[in-house]
Amino acid sequence: MAKRLTYKEVIGRKVEDVQKQLTELTTELQSLRFKVAATDLKDVRSIRKARRTIALLKTYLNNI
Repeated sequence: MAKRLTYKEVIGRKVEDVQKQLTELTTELQSLRFKVAATDLKDVRSIRKARRTIALLKTYLNNI
């Protein structure tokens, strides 16, 4: 998981790029949840980062 995005970083992007990143993050979040269930994930905070980034991207798409 890369560093967490800020809203200012997302503003200048194209809608297609944001939607692509959103789908990538949702699949990553799903894999992180599976890893937690299998007790393979050591950094549980990565789930929080992914959820918040997904929320930020969805907020940006709704405000366009």
